[in-house]
Amino acid sequence: MGTPRNDTERKAHEGRKDYFGFARFAAFALVIVAPVLTLNAQRRDFPTRPPGDPAAIERGRALYSVNCTFCHGADTRGGDGGPSLLRAATVLDDQHGELIAPVVKNGRADRGMPKFSFTDDQIQDVVAFLHSFTAAGYDASRMKPPSILVGDAKAGAAYFGAKCASCHSATGDLRGFAAKFADEKLLQQTWLMPGSGGRGASAVTLNVPRTTVTVTLPSGEKVDGVLDRLNDFVVSLTQSDGTHRSFRTSGDTPKIDIHDPLQPHKDLLRTYADSDIHNVTAYLATLR
Repeated sequence: MGTPRNDTERKAHEGRKDYFGFARFAAFALVIVAPVLTLNAQRRDFPTRPPGDPAAIERGRALYSVNCTFCHGADTRGGDGGPSLLRAATVLDDQHGELIAPVVKNGRADRGMPKFSFTDDQIQDVVAFLHSFTAAGYDASRMKPPSILVGDAKAGAAYFGAKCASCHSATGDLRGFAAKFADEKLLQQTWLMPGSGGRGASAVTLNVPRTTVTVTLPSGEKVDGVLDRLNDFVVSLTQSDGTHRSFRTSGDTPKIDIHDPLQPHKDLLRTYADSDIHNVTAYLATLR
C-alpha cells in the first residue's frame, strides 16, 4: 500500500488499521476462549455423596495404598503411568461398586492393569475410599511429606533377604542402586515396578527384559515373540526376525502363555504392608 497523500486518505488508512487490528484481536481471543468454552461444556459435575463409613474408608485406604498407589497415585489423581481416577467415568457414575467391582476383579489386560483377587467386602472398602474424594478436596493423602525415608533399613534388609534375594543382590545387580536417583520417591516407584519410574519424572534406565509370549495354534504350531498387545479379541507379537503377527482369540483358543519377567514384582504388590514398602525403600536408599 502506498503512503496516504492527504488528510482524507490518512484517516481512511488509520480506520482500516484499527479495523484489521480489532479483527486480529478478535480472532486471537476466539482461539483462546473457544477451547475454554469447550472444556467447560465437557466438564462433568462431581457427584455429591453422603459420608462413607470411616472404618470402611480406612480399610479401603490400606488396600488402595498397597495395590493401587503406584499406578493411580495416593490422591487418585494419577500415578506411575496410570490414569487419574478422580474424574474417571467409571468412578463418577458408580453408586455402590457396580461399575468399579468388575474392573477390579477382571483387570484391564490391554492397559496393563492386573486383576485382583479381592473379596466382595474388600472391594466395597476400596469403593468407599474412592468415593471419599472430592474434586477440590484437600485430604491427608495430598500432603507431601518432607521425605519418604521413614522406614527401618535393618527391617528392610531382612525383608529383602527373604523376598528379593533369590533374584537380586545388593552387591550385584543392585550395586550403587540408590546413586541413580535424585528423588527417593522415584527410587521407591522403580523398585516396586522396575522400569516404570514416577509420574512426571523420567524413568531410570534399567535392563528389564521385555514380556514375551508363546502362542500355540490349534495345529500345534508354536509362535514366540515379544508381546505387543493382548486383549479379549487379539494377541499381537513381534518375532525375533522383526516379523509382526496377530492372532484372533476366542476363549482359550489359541493357547497363550505369557512370560513376564516382572511377574514376581506384580505378585508381591498384593502382599506388601505399608511398613514393608517403607522399610525396603529405606534399605535400598543405603545402596550407594
